[in-house]
Amino acid sequence: MKSKDKIQYEKDAKPLRITGAEALIRSLEYQGVKTIFGYPGGAIMPVYDALYGNKTLNHILVRHEQAAAHAAEGFARASGEVGVCLVTSGPGATNTVTGIADAMIDSTPIVVIAGQVAASTLGMDAFQEVDLVGITQPITKWSYQIRSATDVAWAVARAFYIAGSGRPGPVVLDFAKNAQLDMTDYLPTKVDFVRGYVPEPEMDDDAISEAAQLINNSKHPFVLAGHGIELGNAVEEFKTFIHKADLPTGATLLGLSVLPSDDPLNMGMLGMHGKLVTNVKTNECDVLIAVGMRFDDRVTGKLSAYAPQAKIVHFDIDPAEINKSIHVDVAVVGDCRKTLAAVTALLSQGDHSEWKKSFEPYIKKENDKVVHPELHPSKEFMTMGEVINAVSEATSHKAILVTDVGQNQMLAARYFKYSSPRSILTSGGAGTMGYGLPAAIGATFACPDRTVCLFVGDGGLQMNLQEFGTIMEQRAPVKIILLNNNFLGNVRQWQAMFFNHHYSFTPMMNPEYPAIASAYGIASRRVMKREELAEAIDEMLCTDGPFLLEACVEQEGNVLPMTPPGSPIDQMILEIK
Repeated sequence: MKSKDKIQYEKDAKPLRITGAEALIRSLEYQGVKTIFGYPGGAIMPVYDALYGNKTLNHILVRHEQAAAHAAEGFARASGEVGVCLVTSGPGATNTVTGIADAMIDSTPIVVIAGQVAASTLGMDAFQEVDLVGITQPITKWSYQIRSATDVAWAVARAFYIAGSGRPGPVVLDFAKNAQLDMTDYLPTKVDFVRGYVPEPEMDDDAISEAAQLINNSKHPFVLAGHGIELGNAVEEFKTFIHKADLPTGATLLGLSVLPSDDPLNMGMLGMHGKLVTNVKTNECDVLIAVGMRFDDRVTGKLSAYAPQAKIVHFDIDPAEINKSIHVDVAVVGDCRKTLAAVTALLSQGDHSEWKKSFEPYIKKENDKVVHPELHPSKEFMTMGEVINAVSEATSHKAILVTDVGQNQMLAARYFKYSSPRSILTSGGAGTMGYGLPAAIGATFACPDRTVCLFVGDGGLQMNLQEFGTIMEQRAPVKIILLNNNFLGNVRQWQAMFFNHHYSFTPMMNPEYPAIASAYGIASRRVMKREELAEAIDEMLCTDGPFLLEACVEQEGNVLPMTPPGSPIDQMILEIK
């Protein structure tokens, strides 16, 4: 494989005779890595020995390998860098698979380094041997087994190049034990070209011109902002683009922090649990402009009824996403930082005031106190929405939002607000319960100067509850807001709406969460009444280090509005009577 790569060595560097394990550590340092999330074991022990006493790499000992992968994801998403995790072979490696799959579908750049049995025993069912490359090839950008110490520097350089370039994603390095122990002549190495791999397609000038012409001639344009804008470091270019042409904009779940929440062109989230206005206008616009998003089924609803009236322009770096589910009229393939700038240069100064006025009735309808009571509760118990809104207000909308999956996720997406990019970390495509706690830990190491708020349900928190141990050891200052309704809330809502209220195994018998937090040295407070909420949030934010705020919310609250699965996206249920 090396012959197909463009390899660069540090000028005037002299080969250093070291072990493969030491070569890995030096290669990580050369890539600029500062933080690793991991868990040791037999097959990766030589690497951990090489880490002993290292002053450059900050190794964070997690309590489960799945958490190492999710923490690396959280680190990557918050920082914009490649996240790294280090685990042993067998179950250590397979425990990372959920995080790898999550990173693949959400385009998160991580490098997972796993120990493996010695090359001489491969295929012999040696202790803790699994075919990690075979398992992970379908869910990675590249998965490679290092069998020789001479390949270490190249493999690490290639892994970081592939993970972080183009459409980002996960890479796996399966590191045979003999390759860790054998000697090699190490040279600092970088790879910036791999034959057959085109991370950034060339811009098509005709497509740029066609896109600009469609937008200039549109009367009722609407933009869909996706996660790819942040991944492509194109936030400023995107803002210039929409403001020059006066383009109202909706966002996918992962694209919510691309625009400040108070931007006048920001209409809110799209999709199944999105805003009424964004979904209605998707099906009323004459030109639909999608930027860095993949037309996920939770965004489109019924495909045959999705924006049939509109001409569609799709900006994306990955040609595989073009026409995958939605036929588009103009495909602008390439790095969106460059393609957005090129289209913007051809745009006329826009004014869509009359079109934007038509949005107002839908916004007013959705915010009606009767139709949408989350922020205007009339019942005794708190709602998830009012807790989320209160935390966002208390942080002046400057915190990083991390969510788990379920009702906590969808309501946090609706009511938390943003003032800067890279401010929402959540499992979008995979919907991984248990993602939130370790991802939040990763975010605290990526952005130690920002407040990290995790919203999590009682089901999701227990999936990786052992990471309280990591928080305890590291004093990671995660602000954990547990929205406890004693249910697997999202499943219960679907059971209520579509399965005749058959609550099959969704009620939860829960432990005393404050007692568990106390055992790990984490400060905590339980809130039963809304009159106590503001004081409790203030205590949480004023406490140095981690904090668990357990908010006991109504048991059968629902996330509304909602488009039923398989329905046109604009046919939303606003209330359940």
